[in-house]
Amino acid sequence: MKESFTFRLTLRFALLVTATTAAVFTVGGWLLVQQIERGLQMMHEVEARELGELLGSATALTPREIAARIRRDADSDIALFVIQIEGPDGDVVFRSDNLGAAIMPVGERDLPHWTATLPFLGRVHISSFSHGPWRIQIGSPLQPSERLVQNYVQVGILLTMGVAVLGIGLGYAFSRDTLKPLRMIEAAARRIRADNLSERIPVPAGRDELASLASLLNETFDRLEVSFKQVRQFSADASHELKTPLALIRLNAEKLRPRLATDAEGSEALDDILEEITQLNQVIDRLLFLAKSESGALALELQPLVLETLIQELAEDAQVLAEDRSVRFAVTRRVPGELRAEPDLLRQLLLNLVSNAVAVSPPGGVVAFESFPDGDDWTFVVADEGPGLPEEQRTRIFERFVRFNTGDRIGPQRGHGLGLAICKSIAELHGGTIRAERRLDRSGLRLVVTIPRQPK
Repeated sequence: MKESFTFRLTLRFALLVTATTAAVFTVGGWLLVQQIERGLQMMHEVEARELGELLGSATALTPREIAARIRRDADSDIALFVIQIEGPDGDVVFRSDNLGAAIMPVGERDLPHWTATLPFLGRVHISSFSHGPWRIQIGSPLQPSERLVQNYVQVGILLTMGVAVLGIGLGYAFSRDTLKPLRMIEAAARRIRADNLSERIPVPAGRDELASLASLLNETFDRLEVSFKQVRQFSADASHELKTPLALIRLNAEKLRPRLATDAEGSEALDDILEEITQLNQVIDRLLFLAKSESGALALELQPLVLETLIQELAEDAQVLAEDRSVRFAVTRRVPGELRAEPDLLRQLLLNLVSNAVAVSPPGGVVAFESFPDGDDWTFVVADEGPGLPEEQRTRIFERFVRFNTGDRIGPQRGHGLGLAICKSIAELHGGTIRAERRLDRSGLRLVVTIPRQPK
């Protein structure tokens, strides 16, 4: 069972009810034992008073006369108790027949009531009273009372177990009903996305905590909506305010080309300026893409894609990139299938990975590409034969502007450290992941992309 808040609340409710029931039965058992002892002591006191009145204060009675008086006037009471009477000199002058061979202990004279274990009788609760010259001890076997307490304990355990089971059911119903407003708030919050930020959570009636929570979330969504609008406005402004001056710079630079036709050094400098303008435009485009992606302002239009067609087109472009660097591109595993994705972005992601792999592979090396299903996901793998990266660098290559210089890298260092950051954004937009792994068969990296076949 999934350990949700409903589950935890149900468990806590059941534990609370069960613990309370167990505590009530425990206290009830203790009170029952106390009440039994008090009841026995009261009966002992009444019986001792009757026996004292029966014997009177005469000390010349013989044990035979004492026994005769008690059997004549208190015979029915003797069947309920065990009785022992001591005379003025401390000698036992009477013992009830149900004591058998047992003798009540006489060493507890300072205590009015105590419990002792007697042969054949078991535990006996004894009370001691003084009436005139007589010391009267009256006891009651505790076996019937202990059997009653034992039955009480058994019934209490069964009822507690029943309450525990019932508590789980009641707790689940209670938690579901209690958390229903929270589930409604959650459902409303999940419906609010970048494409419908104007929707708000219904605020429950009243001024309780749930109403405060819904109001707080609505205020948060208000601020998010404003922030998203600012991001969209920034994207539009940046595209215009940055790219328009760059376009003018390019046009004016191109006008200088005829004048520098005879100046080799000037022409070379002009080519460098135009190339840097192109690079700057690419950086702006990539930064704008990342800003839209991370803000949630970029909505995907998912389409069913036939992967055979996508990979065939990718392989053609990848082969051109590879041949330009004297590298070979090979599709080593291609399983037919379909995938719901945004075609242009998925192609950009894969082509970026291939371009990076080609850039780090030595002449004559092979860039291997794999495409295959893995459970509910589809996996793409691009493996190069470059120098690879240590683990601490592999975890950072998807950050913005992160570039690692390796002594074994082939060719000049190009790019701005944004390509893999864009790949990561595209994968996450589709609900997928991307990671870098060390190749086990040779030097190089494996870049692994997983995309859900049916994104949520």
